[in-house]
Amino acid sequence: MSSADTGKEALVAPAVKRRTQFTLTVVRKEQLGPHMVRVVAGGPGLAAFEAKDATDMYVKIHFLQPGVDYAEPVDVFGLRESMPRDQWPATRTYTVRWVDLAAREIAIDFVIHGDAGLAGPWAEAAAPGDRIIFSGPGGAYRPNPDADWYLFAGDEAALPAMAAAIEALPADAAGRAYVEVDTEDDIQPVAAPAGVEVTWLFRNGATPAQSTQLVDAVAGGTWPDGEVDAFIHGEREYMKALRDVLFKQRGLARSQVSLSGYWAYGRTEDYFQAEKKQPVGKIL
Repeated sequence: MSSADTGKEALVAPAVKRRTQFTLTVVRKEQLGPHMVRVVAGGPGLAAFEAKDATDMYVKIHFLQPGVDYAEPVDVFGLRESMPRDQWPATRTYTVRWVDLAAREIAIDFVIHGDAGLAGPWAEAAAPGDRIIFSGPGGAYRPNPDADWYLFAGDEAALPAMAAAIEALPADAAGRAYVEVDTEDDIQPVAAPAGVEVTWLFRNGATPAQSTQLVDAVAGGTWPDGEVDAFIHGEREYMKALRDVLFKQRGLARSQVSLSGYWAYGRTEDYFQAEKKQPVGKIL
């Protein structure tokens, strides 16, 4: 809605659907590699967190804008009904790597690219005692227990969800996992069952627009007999190419594949989200 007088957005926005908000503090930070850090947050507020039965469980992190005066305690959904849109906190979606409700701690992994972006620089600078506000959780995927084998493919952005899914598999599970990262220094430990082979692929400075490592690995990799359950997440154009590999080359049914673009190379988060409703942003 716009103001007829100024052309600017009206001060009061329509009522929005509220999700459960959590306001926690950073407990510690772990450097997982040159391009990823883990922020562990906690506090009594996490007692109300209801974990999803999903390995791709995610939350929406709300980043307060510097220079904007927010009433305390901050209610991110309430302020949307009383403040102009350009003063709302920015929202980013992140996978929960793990949650320990007994210890009231939650871990979220962030890909960092220097000063680029919003969440990455925040995570790199995060220190114990800093505030983090998020809402959720969401998520739906969990490895199909009836599958004969499992296929995972993705990049750094999908690594937390892939690792969580792999570590949730039974000890006798079989499968293949392909993870594309920048260099060998970005390898992380993943507690995979003995029958799940994890292959790390390296761009070595190439951009996702230049690299074909992930797509080539899945297209040319071994393909065991039996029903496969596939979790394929990451950069949007990768996902489009892998969509063709899985559905056209391999003939999989839609029910066998969880396929999602987490981000798009050369796009900001806000632009990427806006494109989801356009043809360029659709994967399925």
